[in-house]
Amino acid sequence: MAIFTNFATLSYNGGSATSNTVTGEILEAVYATKTAVTKTYGASTTVTYVISLVNSSASTVSGITLTDDLGAYSFGGADVYPLEYTDGSVLYYVNGLLNATPAVTAGPPLVISGISIPAGGNATIVYETSVTGFAPLAADATIDNTVTITGNGLSAPVTASETVSAAEASELNITKAVNPVTVTPNGQLTYTFVIENTGNQAVVATDDLILNDNFDPILMGITVTLDGTVLTLGTDYTYDEATGAFATVAGRITVPAATYTQTPDGSWVTTPGTTVLTVTGTV
Repeated sequence: MAIFTNFATLSYNGGSATSNTVTGEILEAVYATKTAVTKTYGASTTVTYVISLVNSSASTVSGITLTDDLGAYSFGGADVYPLEYTDGSVLYYVNGLLNATPAVTAGPPLVISGISIPAGGNATIVYETSVTGFAPLAADATIDNTVTITGNGLSAPVTASETVSAAEASELNITKAVNPVTVTPNGQLTYTFVIENTGNQAVVATDDLILNDNFDPILMGITVTLDGTVLTLGTDYTYDEATGAFATVAGRITVPAATYTQTPDGSWVTTPGTTVLTVTGTV
């Protein structure tokens, strides 16, 4: 879009008069929008983008090239890329009809060339990207992504941007260990449960987390600790010495959110939030 202004001047009998100034704009022949199919991302997820191009002129616009910066940002004096093009994922539609795939250079940046838009028509380009280790994952993190359109019939590059946000969620996994591995009758056995959260949201009491287990062999006279604090039977957990059924009370276990640290090369390292539960008893 180009803005123009204009005014007129009269000259007569040695005098002059100036008109008011009018303002107008010249619209580009091509209008572009960029939309992410999903508005959030996480570690190792994908983000699919839809680029819509509309040609408002009476002539075909050809030789169009799209350059996607894949969310590039500067770190340590160099560009890093939180997104990576998924090979072979480009779909190219003209007036709603699927066409042959145009030329693609994966980059970064991603370059798609050889696009044409018919007079008064439209073209749509769809492609998938994957989230890289350079994508921030904290709760308030975003990836800001811009595509630039250049080519014949365009007086200036046309740009379209989209922002996606890191998904706000907890991501739990649990591991169980036993010590000792071999035990004699009436010996003592300890189970250790390590719960890790790689998400950017803590698991809080209102999330009603419950850990269930069924001990076999059954443990007698158990002692339970949560991050070193002794828990109370009935208040913090339930246990049936006849069946070995064990469960924590809903919400008694909480797990902190992960923390994220950016390394000197710009990539992010996730340190999980961790909670440890131990159960010790006699077999």
